[in-house]
Amino acid sequence: MANETAAEKKSPRKLPQRRYVGSRETMWYILYDISASFNISGSEEVFISDIVKIRMHYIALVKTINGVWDIINDIFLGGLVDKTRTRWGKFKPYLVLYAGPGTMLSVIYWLMPVLFAAMGLGDFSKFMFYLILLMFKNLAESLRDIAKTGMLSTITPDIIDRTRLITAANLLSGFLEKTPSQLLDLLIDLSIRDIVKLKYRSLYIGFGTVTVVACGIMALGFSLITKERVSQSIKSPSLAHSIKMVFRCKPVLLISLSEFLGSFSSVKVSDKYYYLNVLRLSSLTNIVGIPGAFVSPASYAYVPQLRRRFSTKILWLFSAHFNNFLMIGVFLIGSINKGYKKLKVMIPVLMVQETVWMTIYGLKKVIPSEMYNESMDYFEWQNGFRAEAMVSVFQSLTRKLASTVGSALNSLVLGRLGYDQNAAPGSQSEKVEYTIFALFSVIPSTLSLIGMIPKFFYDLNGEKRDRMYAELHERRAMVMHAEHHLGEEE
Repeated sequence: MANETAAEKKSPRKLPQRRYVGSRETMWYILYDISASFNISGSEEVFISDIVKIRMHYIALVKTINGVWDIINDIFLGGLVDKTRTRWGKFKPYLVLYAGPGTMLSVIYWLMPVLFAAMGLGDFSKFMFYLILLMFKNLAESLRDIAKTGMLSTITPDIIDRTRLITAANLLSGFLEKTPSQLLDLLIDLSIRDIVKLKYRSLYIGFGTVTVVACGIMALGFSLITKERVSQSIKSPSLAHSIKMVFRCKPVLLISLSEFLGSFSSVKVSDKYYYLNVLRLSSLTNIVGIPGAFVSPASYAYVPQLRRRFSTKILWLFSAHFNNFLMIGVFLIGSINKGYKKLKVMIPVLMVQETVWMTIYGLKKVIPSEMYNESMDYFEWQNGFRAEAMVSVFQSLTRKLASTVGSALNSLVLGRLGYDQNAAPGSQSEKVEYTIFALFSVIPSTLSLIGMIPKFFYDLNGEKRDRMYAELHERRAMVMHAEHHLGEEE
């Protein structure tokens, strides 16, 4: 990083703003963002334990093995992607490559109840198939996630253009992304009350496979049309050198450390476990979210103003942990006179929590994405080359270390307490129900607060950030000129 005079520090050079991503590519960017959440992944825990029917201690073992595997393959995949140089770019080939195999593996995942319809809860072949399938699925998804993070950080070199894309995608995708899970919840509740004659298994299989195929099409369309617009260094960095430089990058270290400490909140169960098994109302998510649905779109409108008025550190702290305090309040209220088992108590409590939380939902969605991208730009500013894949891997690696332990632990806890995988909704013991409520609310929220500590030391703001982007602009122009000159010689 070049030395600056005191005057330069006080007066960083401002860059002219430019829109690089056109309307057509923006539309596909939004569809790609929708594809990431247009699914029923929130029901996967219930699907595996109650529909596929794999024993809880088997599930915990699979989560542990798959977590370790995830960490190992991330390191090698990150090195592979960072060394890639093709005429289509560094990340685009992997996004296109993922579309077919990734979609196929996900379809097989949702068809497991059909493939193992005649096999019991403790069948070892079913367990092994689930383990191997998840390992292959994880390998494909890790490659996709690394390439996706890098692609979205290089789609435009202009920070305002990038913020526009992120905000538009999150705002518009919010109107569609929850549709599959909302319809599934509604049909499950109608089935529980014998209003419609549908089997749980058929609902999960149908929604799972249809959404996977739809998302695969949206992702492939974006991957084919998008472009990388941030120049890479001509020579690809070595894996060892990239790792060494990552450890010297302060924003990356702080974000990663916060992710690691906050990821102990993975000792939790999904809201579906609580809504279905305790309150017997899978659609509760949709009911309590009605007021928030009108509030959340408006929350994006004041993100630019808040970014100008407050530092990234303040916005990061506030958006990341505000809901933790709200959920602790939900637990305290629900614990009074066993209110956690009563719809008349929990519907208004959760509705207030969700509505208040939605007032800052725009910040929660935009700030982390921007910080990931800025940390990758900072790495380039500091070291003279980009290593998006390794930066992405490092940031996710610490989170995965903690979440591997936490996600396995919650399955073990429920298994030890006697969670009955064959019981109808609302038929668990009171001890299990209260534990599910705690794992849904106070336990993950309290553990997540540990992640606040590193956030206090984040300082990539204001003048420092402006100076960084001004110098990066000049450096990238030089790289593009060198590449053009090399092409003419060849």
